[in-house]
Amino acid sequence: MSYVDVTDQTFQTEVIDRSTQVPVVVDLWAEWCGPCKTLGPIIEKVVDATGGKVVLAKVDVDANRAIAQAFQVQSIPAVYAMRDGKVVDGFVGALPEHQVQAWVDQLIPSAEESEVAQLIAAGDEASLRQALELEPGNEQAITGLAALLIDGGTNEGKAEALDLLARIPETEATRHLAAQARMANPDVPADVESVLDGLLPKVKADEDAKQEYLDMLELMGPSDPRTADYRKKLGAALF
Repeated sequence: MSYVDVTDQTFQTEVIDRSTQVPVVVDLWAEWCGPCKTLGPIIEKVVDATGGKVVLAKVDVDANRAIAQAFQVQSIPAVYAMRDGKVVDGFVGALPEHQVQAWVDQLIPSAEESEVAQLIAAGDEASLRQALELEPGNEQAITGLAALLIDGGTNEGKAEALDLLARIPETEATRHLAAQARMANPDVPADVESVLDGLLPKVKADEDAKQEYLDMLELMGPSDPRTADYRKKLGAALF
């Protein structure tokens, strides 16, 4: 089979996660849709001809409402290209084969992009550094290398990790890594409430205390029931 049928339950694995390794084309269709039946064989043929450099995921919108809602589908066939978990291109309607071919061709990674992907997949420090030499702003390589440097536990490594993370836009993942890099111990201490209570009176006047307080909350994470309460306390202390 030259494609995978994706459901609401498998979308994260088959599309979002897979798109970090290879471009994924998502074909949104339905059994009653005539143009979908015209486009389907064309896009299957064209993607299959890439030999795995691009993969095809087909979604029956009638059976998978959550995916259709996520893409805000108003008309089908609707086709989207995803890379690194994000939509990078798309079109609506049944295009002729030569247009589909041109559209898919521009998704195929260059030789350099393929090399970077292989180095990131290797995941060791040397490979990640080599990936960043080829693509200095690659988010996966930066976060991967930052995590390794933080795990190393040295002050030099943590400082380098913070410098690396400053290259890319802030995300939930980068905030957590940065908090780990700034903290002497990346684990939440057993007496975390005492630590936070001690920092709270200082947060308004002392920027370092405020940063340590925020980093501690970041390490605790939103699933810790104390996090929301201590965020409210921080807001009250600051304003």
